[in-house]
Amino acid sequence: MPPETLQLQVRTNILKFLKSFLGIIRILQIVFGAGLWVTISANKYEGSIHFVLFVAVFFWLFTLALFFLTLLDKQDLVPLLGGERWLSTNLAHDVAATVLYLPAIGVMIYKTDRNSYCNLEQYKHYCLYKVYLTATVFACLCCLVYLLSVIYGACRKCRGEQTVI
Repeated sequence: MPPETLQLQVRTNILKFLKSFLGIIRILQIVFGAGLWVTISANKYEGSIHFVLFVAVFFWLFTLALFFLTLLDKQDLVPLLGGERWLSTNLAHDVAATVLYLPAIGVMIYKTDRNSYCNLEQYKHYCLYKVYLTATVFACLCCLVYLLSVIYGACRKCRGEQTVI
């Protein structure tokens, strides 16, 4: 196969994935996940926020890996999880992310509520309320896009489809 034809086929596959529902969802997961962990890590955090940061960074990295493996059509190279199992692998990842983002949201809501006293104009000290509120919104958005991905993947799995795109 000539290099030009191969290059055109690769470009077509990349554009096809980026325009697909799963491609758009994966991009949103990466953006919202990065927004969450950057918001938290750029500010002072302690205690249970470490769990939220773990969930955000872990699933951000894992989603990034799944995104690029699917984008480059290299899922067959992943032992035990690739090939015909790739849709199930993506579904398991999305279910785990959704389940772990739920307690992360709970932690962020609790921390936001605990710091709501400093949201007054008269309060002059450093306050993490707006940081925690922003992180809570990002965590909710992350959970929502992972849930959409679970529903989409489960529907495709029930229909008997094997490919991700």
